[in-house]
Amino acid sequence: MVASMRACACSSEAERLSPQFVLLSPSVRKPEPRSGILAKLGEGTILPLTPSHRGRAGERVSMAQAQSWARRCFKAFCKGFFVAVPVAVTFLDRVACVARVEGSSMQPSLNPGGSQSSDVVLLNHWKVRNFEVQRGDIVSLVSPKNPEQKIIKRVIALEGDIVRTIGHKNRLVKVPRGHMWVEGDHHGHSFDSNSFGPVSLGLLHAHATHILWPPERWQRLESVLPPERCPLQTGEK
Repeated sequence: MVASMRACACSSEAERLSPQFVLLSPSVRKPEPRSGILAKLGEGTILPLTPSHRGRAGERVSMAQAQSWARRCFKAFCKGFFVAVPVAVTFLDRVACVARVEGSSMQPSLNPGGSQSSDVVLLNHWKVRNFEVQRGDIVSLVSPKNPEQKIIKRVIALEGDIVRTIGHKNRLVKVPRGHMWVEGDHHGHSFDSNSFGPVSLGLLHAHATHILWPPERWQRLESVLPPERCPLQTGEK
């Protein structure tokens, strides 16, 4: 009896001194605390928003802002383009434009260097809007022989003037009403009124007012009539 009690006492003492183990089921185990801000990624899934995630989110925001800015700029460009094009076309058609002079028919006034260089001139449409020109003006006009081509010549005579021709079938010509007589400054190397006769004012294109290029040639084109080409009689009253 005494031995049995001692065995029980030893057993109780061993149980008291031995380590205790408690098994926790997976459903009871608590998750370890996580650092950072939690972000909901999907239904029922929560993960921490790490610095790399925050960086990618910032990149997406910056990209969206850049795309929005690009769309606004594109819309503004389109609106400006559709407004600017008609204005530019109207300006070039009604006010002024620039053109490169080819050939030697207007030497030495234009292209004095021959084929080595070409003058670029300013053509003023506005000045001839009422078909008003003066003797000595350098003008561009539609070629009477080729409607697809424009030529540049000097006005020698106006309606009612009597002019002495150079190589024309008639030695003297009276310019009819609504017409003008035009010639190139380089006689013998110009296809002008001495070949096709008086030109209708309706073919006027523009008045050449300045040489713009090359830079060393920049100058105003004066309305000067060569003394030897003055009309024998003018139609002015």
